[in-house]
This record gives sequence, C-alpha cells and structure tokens, in this order.
Amino acid sequence: MTRMPGAISREKFTQIAPAVHQEKEGFVVSVTVIPRAPKNEIAGFRNGSLLVKVTVAPEKGKANEAVLAAIAEFLDITPSNLRILRGHTCRNKMVLLQNIG
Repeated sequence: MTRMPGAISREKFTQIAPAVHQEKEGFVVSVTVIPRAPKNEIAGFRNGSLLVKVTVAPEKGKANEAVLAAIAEFLDITPSNLRILRGHTCRNKMVLLQNIG
C-alpha cells in the first residue's frame, strides 16, 4: 500500500500519540526541547510532551529548525509539514502537524 506524500504511518503516529492532541488547527504535538545535546534525537516523553534533543544552541531560530527537522525525520515527512504554533522562544512548544493525510 502506498502512502500519500506527507502522510504519517500509523505506527509512527502511535509512537508519538501520548504527546498529541487535537485543536481547531489540527493535530498538535506538545514538545519539550533540550538544546546543546550531544546528538539530535527523539528521546521519549517528559511530562506528557515529546522530548526532542538537538545539538544546536537556541540562537536565531536554529534550534527551532533543528526540532522540526528531528520530528520530521522521525515521522518520515518533510519539515514543511510542521509548524510551531506556540513556544518559539522557550523549551516547551506546540507543533502543528499539517498536510499529513
């Protein structure tokens, strides 16, 4: 069975489901970011949020870009399918999953 471009597999969605909720914009992932980590990775959950570690410092939006790239890689979608709704300047973010199905 072929997936539509940008579609998230059921398996991947199930893995992040504890951090996902639905808002009027669509599905939103609660994310906690750890900048300046040794490697970029999805590291499980913390307090109901997806824990994302990125190697870059939170300067000039670079960490935000790295967060979106890490989530996109994990979900096997393009970063353009993700958008930060809230939390641009803090560790706790809300990321919208767009055009995923």
